[in-house]
Amino acid sequence: MQRKRRLPEDHARFYSAEISVALDFLHSKGIIYRDLKLDNVLLDIEGHIKLTDYGMCKEGLSRTERTSTFCGTPNYIAPEMLRGEDYDFSIDWWALGVLMYEMMAGRSPFEPVNENPGDNPDLNTEDHLFQVILEKPIRIPRSLSVKAASVLKGFLQKAPSERLASHGGLDEIKQHQFFKPIDWDLLSQRLIQPPYKPQVQNERDLTNIDELFTREPVVLTPETPRKLARIQQNEFEGFEYINPLILSDEIPV
Repeated sequence: MQRKRRLPEDHARFYSAEISVALDFLHSKGIIYRDLKLDNVLLDIEGHIKLTDYGMCKEGLSRTERTSTFCGTPNYIAPEMLRGEDYDFSIDWWALGVLMYEMMAGRSPFEPVNENPGDNPDLNTEDHLFQVILEKPIRIPRSLSVKAASVLKGFLQKAPSERLASHGGLDEIKQHQFFKPIDWDLLSQRLIQPPYKPQVQNERDLTNIDELFTREPVVLTPETPRKLARIQQNEFEGFEYINPLILSDEIPV
């Protein structure tokens, strides 16, 4: 994305289709992913999609249940979460719409087109971003095909009940005209050739990983059991999970 700025529609179609299969699998297991973004989409040695970083996931939900925790990456947060409403699996389909927009348009759908953020610092704030997500209509570039524009509008519906896949999940996506060229049986078997194959020597080749990470020494966390005792536990107030081992050691939380 950094090199090409934007992807051809057929490339974006392949990647978003594989992501859709991954999200549908998580949803079938009662898991909302909640952190879909370009940074968390990896390519394996053959060029197929791998989702990573499950720290934001919510587990154990049925198709009719909802949850309410506010979390995620600001640019991908769905309107219903910003409104403080309970939400369901459809927030992942909103995030997929944002990601597809970035792939095909080369920018965020919430990025001001005719304004220079440098001239107005208020345009760079999180509050302004959330206001745009909640209130501003999303403009689809005219350079995109009718089918591409249609699928983006489908995923980026501010009302979750009107959002593409909010009722029928993957089956609903398969019926959309944008995805008609996809053979979903072959796709699920990884038998469709990816549009790009990473240049790597083997599965452990770290060429495409930033040296900032590969040069970092491996350190166990925490280094010693006593390190937890020195951490101010009130910093974690409001978190959903508390390690029972901490409680059993009578360390203040």
